[in-house]
Amino acid sequence: MHLPATGRRPLVLHVTQPVDGGVARVVADLVRAQRAAGLRVAVACPDGSRLAGTLRALGAEVHDWPATRSPGRALPGELRQLRCVLAATRPDLVHAHSAKAGLVARLALRGRVPTVFQPHAWSFEAVDGTLAALSVRWERWSARWTSRVVCVSEAERETGVRAGVHASWSVVPNGVDTAHHRPAPPAEARSGLPLLSALPASGSDASEGPLVVCVGRLCRQKGQDVLLRAWPAVVRRVPGARLVLVGDGPEEARLRAEAPASVLFAGAVDEVVPWYRAADLVVLPSRWEGMALAPLEAMACGRPVVLTEVAGARECLPPGQEPVPVEQPGPLADRIAALLLDPALRARLGTEARAHVLATHDVRRATEAVMEIYRELLAPEAASGPRAVPVPGAGADAPRRAGSTGRSRSAEDARSVTGVRALWGATGVRGAWGACVAAPHAAVCAAHLPETVRTRRTDHAPGGGSAPCASCAVRAAHTTGAEATECRESSHT
Repeated sequence: MHLPATGRRPLVLHVTQPVDGGVARVVADLVRAQRAAGLRVAVACPDGSRLAGTLRALGAEVHDWPATRSPGRALPGELRQLRCVLAATRPDLVHAHSAKAGLVARLALRGRVPTVFQPHAWSFEAVDGTLAALSVRWERWSARWTSRVVCVSEAERETGVRAGVHASWSVVPNGVDTAHHRPAPPAEARSGLPLLSALPASGSDASEGPLVVCVGRLCRQKGQDVLLRAWPAVVRRVPGARLVLVGDGPEEARLRAEAPASVLFAGAVDEVVPWYRAADLVVLPSRWEGMALAPLEAMACGRPVVLTEVAGARECLPPGQEPVPVEQPGPLADRIAALLLDPALRARLGTEARAHVLATHDVRRATEAVMEIYRELLAPEAASGPRAVPVPGAGADAPRRAGSTGRSRSAEDARSVTGVRALWGATGVRGAWGACVAAPHAAVCAAHLPETVRTRRTDHAPGGGSAPCASCAVRAAHTTGAEATECRESSHT
């Protein structure tokens, strides 16, 4: 890592929300490697979380940033709090993880510090219709405040490119600690998991009956509902088969109500490795991903996996293995049953899986690739090179890439700003917040972010009404029907 001329060790600030699941494990891996490399590392995340404790144990400075997963009325306060963290830490580089952290960090920094954004799956894939279009506009707009967008798969990068996000890209596939995630006999692992005794099996011994494990947050993205719909067909073909869902989340109550007796809910666990080792097969039926970490961890433990055809699936599977279609219980059940009925095939696929992860997804490869990105962004020539310059008519704090005339993208700029304002107003947050994030209006009016984003096929409904922006008196929700219209206020374009 390049050190500044002063000899001061660079300080990297990671900003993260969520604080569980694969994203949290990625952040912990990066912090561990960066501390070992001699960097000063700070993390802004909700205090009191399991992640915060892990990071402190690794020697990182942890700053409380009590952000929620969803955008909403809490956003102005979250932005103020992150600005306080930035003022206290004065980082040399900021690395924001996932949509919420990427939103708030880029609003707070606006390109003034080298900023890395890692989506860990694009937010606009989680929503439909108007909100999806507005989320895309936000990503297009905020790319100018992003020194590098780091994707975990080429498919994730291609999704961003197709959406019109003009960015400086790097692809760094997820990696796992292959020394920690290593094979062990299933029977040995099962004996250390007393929860398994609650599952009915073909005999009285809880270690009997093939075991399928699904590790992931219990939410729509991870597709456990599809797996539960497939499960009766699996049990008909493989009597005694058992399923364990490891994790918790907003869909837990509904999934429990739908689950048959041969399904166990293990809840959130501190250590997932014993569950991978106990499994005969690991399944992740996601609806969308960037590149899921759980399958890589399972493969490192020598277990075969079944994945759906989402971003990163083909890139993480060993050559010759194929994912199954998304949201189709029939093909999912067929693949699971076929593997449960063929122990020799499972053993061969598990051996291939371990070898594949060792060769291509070791965590040391991933963390070093991120360090190389930091080196590029903190190098003296990067610091003295072309800087972001103002977009004509957009205010001093709305930078664009140097070298652009501003003409070819001016219309898109206007549409992007309008789209972002419409996103803020999608739920009609009442009241206003000061000077709209204390930024020029073209940089984004953040007082009106939706508290609840309508996800695909859920019952979450946004609130009604709209509220004027305190500084510009422009209505928050510039939407007609399903499309956002351009804001005609001259101060905004």
